[in-house]
Amino acid sequence: MKRDIILAGVGGQGILSTAAIIGLAAIEKGWYLKQAEVHGMSQRGGDVQSHLRISEDPIFSDLIPFGQADMILSVEPMESLRYLPYLHKEGWLVSNNKPFVNITNYPEEENIYGEIRKVKNHILINADDIAKDLQSPKSANVVMLGAAIAKLGIERQYFENAIKGLFGRKGEEVVNVNLEALEAGIKFAEQYSG
Repeated sequence: MKRDIILAGVGGQGILSTAAIIGLAAIEKGWYLKQAEVHGMSQRGGDVQSHLRISEDPIFSDLIPFGQADMILSVEPMESLRYLPYLHKEGWLVSNNKPFVNITNYPEEENIYGEIRKVKNHILINADDIAKDLQSPKSANVVMLGAAIAKLGIERQYFENAIKGLFGRKGEEVVNVNLEALEAGIKFAEQYSG
Protein backbone atom coordinates (compact mmCIF):
# COMPACT_ATOMS: atom_id res chain seq x y z
CA MET A 1 0.00 0.00 0.00
CA LYS A 2 1.12 3.55 -0.66
CA ARG A 3 -0.31 6.98 -0.05
CA ASP A 4 0.71 10.16 -1.83
CA ILE A 5 -0.47 13.18 0.14
CA ILE A 6 -0.30 16.88 -0.57
CA LEU A 7 -0.47 19.00 2.56
CA ALA A 8 -1.61 22.57 1.93
CA GLY A 9 -2.38 25.70 3.87
CA VAL A 10 -0.75 28.94 4.86
CA GLY A 11 2.20 29.63 7.12
CA GLY A 12 1.40 29.19 10.79
CA GLN A 13 -1.34 26.56 10.32
CA GLY A 14 0.78 23.57 11.33
CA ILE A 15 1.61 21.98 7.97
CA LEU A 16 5.07 20.94 9.20
CA SER A 17 3.64 19.42 12.39
CA THR A 18 1.05 17.50 10.38
CA ALA A 19 3.75 16.16 8.07
CA ALA A 20 5.85 15.17 11.09
CA ILE A 21 2.96 13.27 12.71
CA ILE A 22 2.19 11.36 9.50
CA GLY A 23 5.87 10.66 8.93
CA LEU A 24 6.46 9.39 12.47
CA ALA A 25 3.37 7.16 12.25
CA ALA A 26 4.51 5.71 8.92
CA ILE A 27 8.04 5.03 10.16
CA GLU A 28 6.81 3.35 13.37
CA LYS A 29 4.59 1.13 11.21
CA GLY A 30 7.68 0.16 9.22
CA TRP A 31 6.80 2.08 6.05
CA TYR A 32 9.05 4.19 3.86
CA LEU A 33 8.72 7.95 3.73
CA LYS A 34 9.72 10.69 1.30
CA GLN A 35 8.86 14.34 1.76
CA ALA A 36 9.58 17.21 -0.58
CA GLU A 37 10.65 20.37 1.14
CA VAL A 38 7.84 22.70 2.01
CA HIS A 39 7.30 25.23 -0.75
CA GLY A 40 5.99 28.71 -0.16
CA MET A 41 6.42 31.23 2.58
CA SER A 42 6.69 29.86 6.05
CA GLN A 43 5.77 33.09 7.82
CA ARG A 44 2.18 33.62 8.89
CA GLY A 45 -0.07 34.05 5.86
CA GLY A 46 2.12 32.79 3.01
CA ASP A 47 0.96 29.73 1.08
CA VAL A 48 2.67 26.49 2.07
CA GLN A 49 2.50 23.02 0.57
CA SER A 50 4.39 19.80 0.95
CA HIS A 51 4.45 16.50 -0.90
CA LEU A 52 4.44 13.54 1.49
CA ARG A 53 4.76 10.00 0.16
CA ILE A 54 4.41 6.97 2.43
CA SER A 55 4.54 3.34 1.31
CA GLU A 56 5.18 -0.24 2.35
CA ASP A 57 7.65 -0.39 -0.54
CA PRO A 58 10.68 1.79 -1.30
CA ILE A 59 9.91 5.22 -2.77
CA PHE A 60 12.21 6.71 -5.38
CA SER A 61 10.86 10.24 -5.82
CA ASP A 62 9.59 12.75 -3.31
CA LEU A 63 7.38 14.64 -5.78
CA ILE A 64 3.84 13.60 -6.63
CA PRO A 65 2.92 13.84 -10.33
CA PHE A 66 -0.24 15.60 -11.51
CA GLY A 67 -3.30 13.39 -11.14
CA GLN A 68 -1.65 10.93 -8.75
CA ALA A 69 -2.24 12.25 -5.23
CA ASP A 70 -4.33 9.96 -3.05
CA MET A 71 -5.19 12.89 -0.82
CA ILE A 72 -5.06 16.63 -0.54
CA LEU A 73 -5.17 17.56 3.13
CA SER A 74 -5.66 21.31 3.37
CA VAL A 75 -6.00 23.51 6.43
CA GLU A 76 -7.25 26.39 4.22
CA PRO A 77 -10.10 25.95 1.69
CA MET A 78 -8.82 28.08 -1.19
CA GLU A 79 -5.42 26.39 -0.92
CA SER A 80 -7.14 23.02 -1.33
CA LEU A 81 -8.39 24.13 -4.75
CA ARG A 82 -4.93 25.23 -5.86
CA TYR A 83 -3.73 21.61 -5.77
CA LEU A 84 -6.74 19.86 -7.35
CA PRO A 85 -4.76 19.09 -10.54
CA TYR A 86 -2.63 16.74 -8.43
CA LEU A 87 -5.60 14.74 -7.11
CA HIS A 88 -6.27 11.29 -8.55
CA LYS A 89 -9.84 10.83 -9.79
CA GLU A 90 -10.45 8.43 -6.87
CA GLY A 91 -8.45 10.54 -4.39
CA TRP A 92 -9.74 12.32 -1.31
CA LEU A 93 -9.92 16.06 -0.69
CA VAL A 94 -10.02 16.79 3.05
CA SER A 95 -10.33 20.52 3.63
CA ASN A 96 -10.94 22.93 6.43
CA ASN A 97 -13.81 25.29 5.65
CA LYS A 98 -12.42 28.23 7.64
CA PRO A 99 -10.66 30.63 5.28
CA PHE A 100 -7.53 32.56 6.11
CA VAL A 101 -8.37 35.78 4.28
CA ASN A 102 -5.07 37.44 3.50
CA ILE A 103 -5.91 39.00 0.12
CA THR A 104 -8.44 41.68 -0.83
CA ASN A 105 -10.04 39.62 -3.61
CA TYR A 106 -10.57 36.41 -1.67
CA PRO A 107 -13.38 34.48 -3.41
CA GLU A 108 -16.83 34.03 -1.89
CA GLU A 109 -16.68 31.17 0.61
CA GLU A 110 -19.74 29.43 -0.85
CA ASN A 111 -18.07 29.39 -4.28
CA ILE A 112 -15.04 27.67 -2.78
CA TYR A 113 -17.21 25.16 -0.90
CA GLY A 114 -19.12 24.46 -4.12
CA GLU A 115 -15.89 23.57 -5.90
CA ILE A 116 -14.81 21.33 -3.02
CA ARG A 117 -18.18 19.56 -3.06
CA LYS A 118 -17.72 18.78 -6.77
CA VAL A 119 -14.93 16.38 -5.77
CA LYS A 120 -16.56 12.97 -5.41
CA ASN A 121 -14.51 11.99 -2.34
CA HIS A 122 -14.34 14.97 -0.02
CA ILE A 123 -14.63 15.97 3.61
CA LEU A 124 -15.28 19.63 4.42
CA ILE A 125 -14.80 20.35 8.11
CA ASN A 126 -14.69 23.41 10.35
CA ALA A 127 -11.54 22.33 12.16
CA ASP A 128 -11.02 25.79 13.64
CA ASP A 129 -14.31 25.73 15.56
CA ILE A 130 -13.74 22.15 16.71
CA ALA A 131 -10.28 23.11 17.99
CA LYS A 132 -11.71 26.19 19.75
CA ASP A 133 -14.35 24.00 21.40
CA LEU A 134 -11.47 21.90 22.74
CA GLN A 135 -9.93 25.15 24.03
CA SER A 136 -6.94 24.61 21.79
CA PRO A 137 -7.21 26.75 18.64
CA LYS A 138 -3.70 25.75 17.55
CA SER A 139 -4.75 22.10 17.21
CA ALA A 140 -6.95 22.64 14.11
CA ASN A 141 -4.30 20.90 12.00
CA VAL A 142 -4.58 17.78 14.19
CA VAL A 143 -8.38 17.89 13.89
CA MET A 144 -7.82 17.91 10.11
CA LEU A 145 -5.48 14.93 10.39
CA GLY A 146 -8.09 13.06 12.42
CA ALA A 147 -10.62 13.65 9.65
CA ALA A 148 -8.18 12.12 7.16
CA ILE A 149 -6.58 9.15 8.92
CA ALA A 150 -9.19 6.57 7.93
CA LYS A 151 -8.01 7.07 4.33
CA LEU A 152 -4.27 6.83 5.05
CA GLY A 153 -3.92 3.10 5.68
CA ILE A 154 -2.14 3.42 9.01
CA GLU A 155 -3.79 2.40 12.25
CA ARG A 156 -4.80 5.05 14.73
CA GLN A 157 -2.39 4.00 17.48
CA TYR A 158 0.58 4.94 15.29
CA PHE A 159 -0.76 8.49 14.98
CA GLU A 160 -1.39 8.63 18.72
CA ASN A 161 2.19 7.49 19.37
CA ALA A 162 3.48 10.08 16.92
CA ILE A 163 1.57 12.83 18.72
CA LYS A 164 3.00 11.68 22.06
CA GLY A 165 6.50 11.63 20.60
CA LEU A 166 6.25 14.97 18.82
CA PHE A 167 4.53 16.96 21.57
CA GLY A 168 5.76 15.08 24.64
CA ARG A 169 8.42 17.64 25.47
CA LYS A 170 5.70 20.31 25.65
CA GLY A 171 3.94 18.51 28.48
CA GLU A 172 1.09 16.13 29.11
CA GLU A 173 -1.60 18.80 28.65
CA VAL A 174 -0.42 19.58 25.09
CA VAL A 175 -0.27 15.87 24.27
CA ASN A 176 -3.77 15.27 25.63
CA VAL A 177 -5.39 18.17 23.80
CA ASN A 178 -3.85 16.99 20.53
CA LEU A 179 -5.11 13.46 21.15
CA GLU A 180 -8.56 14.97 21.77
CA ALA A 181 -8.25 16.96 18.54
CA LEU A 182 -7.36 13.79 16.62
CA GLU A 183 -10.39 12.02 18.12
CA ALA A 184 -12.70 14.92 17.27
CA GLY A 185 -11.56 14.85 13.64
CA ILE A 186 -12.05 11.08 13.43
CA LYS A 187 -15.59 11.36 14.82
CA PHE A 188 -16.47 14.17 12.41
CA ALA A 189 -15.29 12.15 9.39
CA GLU A 190 -17.24 9.09 10.52
CA GLN A 191 -20.47 11.11 10.49
CA TYR A 192 -19.76 13.26 7.42
CA SER A 193 -22.22 12.80 4.59
CA GLY A 194 -21.05 15.50 2.16
